[in-house]
Amino acid sequence: MGNNQKGFTLIEIMLVVIIIGTLAAMVMPRLVGQSKKAFIKRSRADIATISTALQRYEMDNGFFPNQQQGLQALMEKPSSSPVPINWDGPYLDNAPKDPWNNAYHYRNPPQERTHDFDLYSSGPDTKEGTEDDITNWGK
Repeated sequence: MGNNQKGFTLIEIMLVVIIIGTLAAMVMPRLVGQSKKAFIKRSRADIATISTALQRYEMDNGFFPNQQQGLQALMEKPSSSPVPINWDGPYLDNAPKDPWNNAYHYRNPPQERTHDFDLYSSGPDTKEGTEDDITNWGK
């Protein structure tokens, strides 16, 4: 019987662990921050989708939902004034939440855009009025 055992030595295993650790140290900094960028892009896409639904609502009815009716007017015909006569919705299946699981904010009358409405997410810090807000007015 010979001493013909097959397997890895402790040194070989340690070398593999060191190589994997080195590769992870080089790759991880590139991945950090990518999810925040992806969330911001998704939020901008959601704002564009909601804006399109609001514009369809306005084309059908001649006005945007007011502040009280809010984005819910895109899913259910409002019964409060001004009641849309030509409501042809739902314009959205549901009210999307931003990537941080918060509702999008809608203002009409707007404070930032004079010609239609304000639509925005509070962004990753979830605080309104900060530089992290993602808006339809180019902030």
